[in-house]
Amino acid sequence: MKDIGEFKEFDLEGEENLRAIAAADQFNHWMYSQIQPYCKGKILEIGSGIGNISRFFVENKQDIDLSDIRNQYRSYLRKKFSSRQCIDIDIVGENFDIVHAEKIGTYDAIFALNVVEHIKDDRMALLNMVKLLKPGGNIVILVPAYQYLYNGFDRALEHFRRYTKYTLMAIFPNNAQLVKTWHFNFAGIFGWFLVGTIFRKKVIPESNMRVYNVLTPLFKLADKVVCNSMGLSVIAVYQKK
Repeated sequence: MKDIGEFKEFDLEGEENLRAIAAADQFNHWMYSQIQPYCKGKILEIGSGIGNISRFFVENKQDIDLSDIRNQYRSYLRKKFSSRQCIDIDIVGENFDIVHAEKIGTYDAIFALNVVEHIKDDRMALLNMVKLLKPGGNIVILVPAYQYLYNGFDRALEHFRRYTKYTLMAIFPNNAQLVKTWHFNFAGIFGWFLVGTIFRKKVIPESNMRVYNVLTPLFKLADKVVCNSMGLSVIAVYQKK
């Protein structure tokens, strides 16, 4: 069962947004740099999409498996990253332990970027992700922050919710312990509000992402100024006990 929004095999809005974000190399590398220190050894990415972040792991010759629930993305990923395994993992699917028995306890790190907000039963999603980890393995989750920023963009992307540090921490299972949590992309708050709430866009204009990409060095500085205390996204790293 695909308990992920109103599951659509062909994700037209999502793909258009992913392709717009693909134009922002500096921004994507910045996001990669946030999570990379916690992703070592055998890695699994949940919800790889079109590989905007995956590419940096592949280019750095890290041992990573890619995954997505949509055939359209898996087909694209297999062509783009032919040297990497790309698998179909429904992270809230029925009989998860049986269906994915060969994957249980096999990964040193798992990450999911802008994925969990699409899943109705987010607690079950994290519970199953942790099952796939070896003891001592890391799980890294990035989700959109602040419910007050929820707008038509979120609805078009089929987000169930946005998070705070505390609501994100609350859904991790007891067999995982907190390593670190922080906010990311302070400047993005204003862009999200302007484009999604004021202009009521449902797709990120690629031209906007190109401008955002050029300004990424300034946005990195902004995150340092606010000490990662606020941001469009919140990141949490947990370690399996």
